[in-house]
Amino acid sequence: MQNNALLLFSVPVAILVPMGIAFLLNEHVYGWRFFRSVYFLPTAISWVVIGMVSLRFFAQEGLLNDLLKGIGLGFIRTDLLSSERGALAAVAITFIWSMVGTNIMIFLTGMANLEISLNEAGRLDGANNYQIFRHITLPQLKRFIQFSFVITIISAFTALFSLIFVMTGGGPGFGTTTLEFFVYQSAFAKGDFGTGAMLGLILFVIMAGLGVAQLALTKSKD
Repeated sequence: MQNNALLLFSVPVAILVPMGIAFLLNEHVYGWRFFRSVYFLPTAISWVVIGMVSLRFFAQEGLLNDLLKGIGLGFIRTDLLSSERGALAAVAITFIWSMVGTNIMIFLTGMANLEISLNEAGRLDGANNYQIFRHITLPQLKRFIQFSFVITIISAFTALFSLIFVMTGGGPGFGTTTLEFFVYQSAFAKGDFGTGAMLGLILFVIMAGLGVAQLALTKSKD
């Protein structure tokens, strides 16, 4: 559960980064057509494939160290997957990247339904871009932010299993062993189906609670 809690810190990043990218795409910044055509790529790839690519990327002889060497930073060569916190960070970074496409799509959908007249009224009142975004755009995106939050946090409890299974196998040690991965280890690797069933029930209760929270947020009044 401690690792689950640490990975949950990646949830705000997995929401805020796509929100910022979606805002830039919606503003039609330079190159927006290209990025708008490729941003969904992480979502179109299975978690297993993403895990395999990340495993090669973060490995000691992987692409990350090759890139560092290529730009003259070879002295900070690293092997994230060899340490507990490093491996957890690598999984978190991979998870954030994998959620980018889904959350950008959610926020672009929300921004396509914004009341442009409110922005124009704000500009007439002398509001700058930041004030318009904070006081006009964000309130209109409230339900989309709620939906993105629930989708991302559910993925953090469930879909992370595939990344951990492929990238680290729960290691080094128990450095990346999460609740859902421990359910698998208990039931199938160790044959302790009783413990696995109990942990699976706990995971189900957590997921059900998140589902109820999502429903409550959806029905709540602004």
